[in-house]
Amino acid sequence: MSASDVVAVDLTSDERFLLSRGLGEWGGPASPTDDLARAMGFVSTEDLWRGEGRRLREALDGGEPLTRSQWRKAVLATEIVFASDVVGSGWDWSITTGLSDEETIKLLRVVQRKVARALRMP
Repeated sequence: MSASDVVAVDLTSDERFLLSRGLGEWGGPASPTDDLARAMGFVSTEDLWRGEGRRLREALDGGEPLTRSQWRKAVLATEIVFASDVVGSGWDWSITTGLSDEETIKLLRVVQRKVARALRMP
């Protein structure tokens, strides 16, 4: 990873919490497959939960910048785990994260805009 790959996105603690919890849900009520994990950019479900997914959660919790690829993985993994009741947390989301659906949507839309804007910057 080179310094030019790292992108600092100015997220609030609530926005970082959303992404960290989104990644964390894959080890809870969600039921990903290796194919889904690979589609999100991870090597496997093990990598999503205990490998890079864990490192991403720790970096988000610590306020660290991520690479472009890592930002994409964190946002996509959160989008899927929140919305899907088939492979994600779905109906259990608010119970396991403490975030209501309404609060999550508001935070997620802000995160999507901030990350997309930051990734477009040279």
